[in-house]
Amino acid sequence: MPSGTIARLLIDKGFGFIRDETGVEHFFHRSAVRGAVFELLREGQRVEFNAEDSGKGPRAGDVRLLDA
Repeated sequence: MPSGTIARLLIDKGFGFIRDETGVEHFFHRSAVRGAVFELLREGQRVEFNAEDSGKGPRAGDVRLLDA
């Protein structure tokens, strides 16, 4: 399972981007977050996720917080 850090969050829009260890950014929707409250996430936190491919580019699913 890949890991990375939350690069950007748009709390009011319900999505953000995770930068993986290779520098690729993956879009994620609030509904993909597991075991944490989306509104309490912060940029720079470490996460693990399932990398998925979408028609618009890399996407993250099953996003789980590694740092509290």
